[in-house]
Amino acid sequence: MSRGGGGRWGSVSVELVMAECAGCHGVCGFWKRVEGPEERRLLELFSYGLMALGAGSALLLCFIPMPYGRYSTRRFGSLLPARVAWALQELPSLLVPIGLAACGGEAIAAPANRVLLGCFVLHYAHRALIFPLLIREGKPTPFVTFVLALLFCIFNGYLQGRSLSNYAIYPPGWLRDPRFITGFIGWLLGMAINIHSDHILRNLRKPGETGYKIPRGGMFEYVSGANFFGEILEWFGFALACGTTESLAFALCTLFILGSRARQHHQWYLEKFEDYPKDRKIVIPFLY
Repeated sequence: MSRGGGGRWGSVSVELVMAECAGCHGVCGFWKRVEGPEERRLLELFSYGLMALGAGSALLLCFIPMPYGRYSTRRFGSLLPARVAWALQELPSLLVPIGLAACGGEAIAAPANRVLLGCFVLHYAHRALIFPLLIREGKPTPFVTFVLALLFCIFNGYLQGRSLSNYAIYPPGWLRDPRFITGFIGWLLGMAINIHSDHILRNLRKPGETGYKIPRGGMFEYVSGANFFGEILEWFGFALACGTTESLAFALCTLFILGSRARQHHQWYLEKFEDYPKDRKIVIPFLY
């Protein structure tokens, strides 16, 4: 009787060990093995690299227009359909954080981490799954532009997802902290401005019309890059609510790159339309 019981428990132990070993060799097992101080330091270095990338891109865009949309050109590779390119390039920022969160981590069980990661995922659920379906005859995307955007979304998806899943630790009651509340409001307002501004741009032309028009209404009454302003506000609000180096790096990178793109748009509008409102700023209302 004793031997039979021991054999049964021994069999259970073997099965547990085998299950654990199987997990060690899976995708989640890999992320569990690399977790620790070294990866934490790597995330910090990646964050500084993201800031430098944004600053460098802003400088480069002063001399080379961003090849997308109305500026698309075959000099940067074959042209891809706008809807397909946009959905595929944005998808990693949705799937990578979800995958990292599914693998678990010490931090992801906390309500604050789940809410903050949910904010990030919600934005990219819209950008990857909904926004592409709303595009109306969008200009094709050069292959190089598509690849660069894809790599950025993989990189940033890992950076934000890994930080919030495993390393960002918040004090009890963080969801009631004024920093979180202010940041969350900024994130929500920025996302609303971004979506509304995109809606205005999509509906500038009536069915059958061609050519470009001056966008009016909403934040376009104040800045040429209203959609960019919304996204900048969104990610700075997110950074305030998160309070992490990774989220701040993303916000600054967004400011550098989208600020440059807004300046490109603003200059194009001024050259294209003689009656373009001269009191409109580029991307920051009343300031720039």
